[in-house]
Order: sequence, then structure tokens, then C-alpha cells
Amino acid sequence: MFNGPDFPKSLDEEVFNLWLDNGRQSKIRYTYLLIVWDEYEAAYRPVYAERREEIGEYEIYKTSIGRESLVAAYDLYSESRIV
Repeated sequence: MFNGPDFPKSLDEEVFNLWLDNGRQSKIRYTYLLIVWDEYEAAYRPVYAERREEIGEYEIYKTSIGRESLVAAYDLYSESRIV
């Protein structure tokens, strides 16, 4: 996932599926999985959100100058991409 010049590196599909499963199985009722790029660690990390408004707390990767930036957001249950 996230192959191409618009992304810093690719993300293994198995890791992505694990993140989806972890979010669904959490005792907290998360609804969204945010894929965040951590510039200092040079790695993707999952962020789970209960409300759609929480997605707006992250800068989009292409416009970000900070440490963390949003690469994509997914609905945990439909697996549809939101951002």
C-alpha cells in the first residue's frame, strides 16, 4: 500500500490488516483508522479515532511540515477510505 512518489515508503498489506483488526477488537468503540506518517521515526503508525472530527487534528501529508502527518483515514468496518 501507498506505493509511488506521493508517499515516503510503502506499507505492508498484512500490517494494515492487523491495524484494522486491532481497531475493531479494541474495548474502546473506535470507528476510524488513521494512517499517520512519523517523520522522525520514518515510519507509518496507526491512530484510532472514535469521531470523524478527530481526523481534522492532523495535517495532510502533502501539506505538513510537522513531525506527524495524515496519509489516509479508513472506516474500520466498511474499510472504505475517507481521506
